[in-house]
Amino acid sequence: MAKNDSIALSDTEKRDLIALIQQGKPLPEKYRFLLFEDKREVELVWNGKTRDVCTTVLPFQSLEHIDEPRTETKTQVDLFDSRGRQQRGWSNKLIWGDNKLILSSLKAGALRQQIEEAGGLKLIYIDPPFDVGADFSMDIEIGGETFHKEANLLEQIAYRDTWGRGADSFIAMIYERLILMRDLLADDGAIFVHCDWRVSPYIRLALDEIFGRENFRNELYWYYYNKLHGAKKRVFPRATETIFYYLKNRESNFSFQFLTEERDTPVKKLKYSFVGGKIVNDKDEFGKTITYLSTERQIDNVWRLRALQPANQQEWLNYPTQKPEDLIERILEACSNEGDLIADFFIGSGTTAAAAEKLGRKWIATDLGKFAIHTTRKRLISVQRELKSAEKDFRAFEVLNLGRYERQAYLNVGGRLSGEQKALALAQKETEFRELILRAYKAQPFGETTQDGFFHGARNGRLVVIGPINLPVGRLFVEEVITECRKRGASRVDVLAFEFEMGLFPAALEEARAKGIELTPKYIPAEVFDKRAVDKGQVVFHDISFVEATPRYAKGRTARDKLTVSIELADFSVYYTQGAAEAAIAALKEGKSEVVCEQGQLYKISKSKEGIVTRDKLTKHWTDWVDYWAVDFDYLQRKEIIKVPKSAGLGSIEGSLPGFEPAQGELTMPLSEYEDRWTGGYIFENEWQSFRTRKNRELELITAEHTYDRPGRYTVAVKVIDIFGNDTMTLIPVTVG
Repeated sequence: MAKNDSIALSDTEKRDLIALIQQGKPLPEKYRFLLFEDKREVELVWNGKTRDVCTTVLPFQSLEHIDEPRTETKTQVDLFDSRGRQQRGWSNKLIWGDNKLILSSLKAGALRQQIEEAGGLKLIYIDPPFDVGADFSMDIEIGGETFHKEANLLEQIAYRDTWGRGADSFIAMIYERLILMRDLLADDGAIFVHCDWRVSPYIRLALDEIFGRENFRNELYWYYYNKLHGAKKRVFPRATETIFYYLKNRESNFSFQFLTEERDTPVKKLKYSFVGGKIVNDKDEFGKTITYLSTERQIDNVWRLRALQPANQQEWLNYPTQKPEDLIERILEACSNEGDLIADFFIGSGTTAAAAEKLGRKWIATDLGKFAIHTTRKRLISVQRELKSAEKDFRAFEVLNLGRYERQAYLNVGGRLSGEQKALALAQKETEFRELILRAYKAQPFGETTQDGFFHGARNGRLVVIGPINLPVGRLFVEEVITECRKRGASRVDVLAFEFEMGLFPAALEEARAKGIELTPKYIPAEVFDKRAVDKGQVVFHDISFVEATPRYAKGRTARDKLTVSIELADFSVYYTQGAAEAAIAALKEGKSEVVCEQGQLYKISKSKEGIVTRDKLTKHWTDWVDYWAVDFDYLQRKEIIKVPKSAGLGSIEGSLPGFEPAQGELTMPLSEYEDRWTGGYIFENEWQSFRTRKNRELELITAEHTYDRPGRYTVAVKVIDIFGNDTMTLIPVTVG
């Protein structure tokens, strides 16, 4: 908006402005305030700054439901049915994926309606990744040794995007997400942003811009009194971090409760009253001031709380930046109420979700790291079990992601195109996408007419075919691969796919082998979306894992026995390589050792002081690979239904399911504007599970007995998650009665 004429430009300034505009050069900063209405006195500026945010909305894919954690313990009958299924109300959300896409999809998608029905999002706590050199790697215990798990490439890419250009790339990342969080937050909601000395000045200015300086409530200082300090010279040891507290709207009826804490030593204090706005000491009938012994103090903005130490067997989960539950519990107790909805979009090891569950809050938790999601799942199941055994309330939670819809969004064709133009544009994008996958796989692509178009390339004397982008590779596709190989007299082929149909292997491999075809299925990793990683040859395609599980029928003759079955986990094989042993040996110092992973086996490589290298195999048994396994005793009874906008022009589920972009400023559409669509898949309902924890490394290999309501044939799903957080599922037919 042009300013009034009270501020006049001199003739020289006018000439300078015209010359700068004609030359296409930026105007000096002073002209922003001379020419335009701009009330911002202080502003954080960085290269490429924009207030534009992601508007893509994608359906969430439901991977798993965890209702009653184990049926052996007491039931919560007012919320769960006799089978342990939550019957009503909000179920908590654990979401894997890029939180930018997650936030935009929560903000304007069908799930927004559920959030509003749950009372709206009342509090957000985030602890974003700072420039601490963290690389998402962690230590995993196996065979009495510690294996250093490197970050998967997707996490490395995210870290590189965040800090690749220094502080400006970090603030650009967090700025867009903070805008989306503000729009998702209820009008009476609050946000807490945890940060350290590296970025706190930038974040404070960004929060002022996004939430408004008037909505700043406090700057909290967390002082961790038990931190061990190194012997550094000429510097005071750091023992604090900062948490910024902002409201969405200070005029709203936001939640806040004053908190008190016990004093270490009681203090003698004067009793006083407020008289006319002033503090006046209370006196007795003789005019003597009244004193009392104070055993509590009101909590102020300096919080003296323990730092979480690795020695804490109950809470420590091997996350270097893990925060204590005490810290999150204090925030939740002060600024939310029981039943409120809480969110953390950088969940890490799951501390916010665990604290929320224990305090009776609903929650949404998201993270980009698959291992973080797996760690949080185990942690929350443990919390459920603890609450259940103590006969306290808890809620079901579901594991979601954007899954295949994120891939479909990659192929989305926008703009006003005719049907024919859109089909051509989509075909072009699919071709480019396949070329990117082949380049990542280091395969030589075929031309459009080569090999009749069925196979897409070749690598090391093997044909390469890429499965459907939007669907799992199933038996029909494999049969077509075998047929096409036999037509060409080819005997070796690699099948690349994002997903494979459950139960497809190893039977399909044996069928191909019987026909003289050596078929190798490979997972396409999500990192293939990053062209920089592809260009650098960093994308790794992994072989599939195999699960073998066996039903064990009850031996009794009663009617109940005939309906009862348990499942035994009988075998698990995994193919995984991390780093080259030769490189590890070359870099290994004398007298040191390192654990490496090659072709599904872990080896401890040691170098003696004399330079002699030894290799000890740590994975003695297949169970060493299993970190977690779970069972759904009736897998095909719950279809996966998603809500898609009627106006998005979506075809059948087998076709493209791109995201849609709502009009600018639009928060959500009413549910009447959505329609239910079956994805063709089913939801894994987690009825029984066993997993390792840092405190307990034991693993049960046979489930508790499960009794069906009626005779019949059922499909049991068994899910195994290995020590790296990768999951594999298989289906087992069971007949009872």
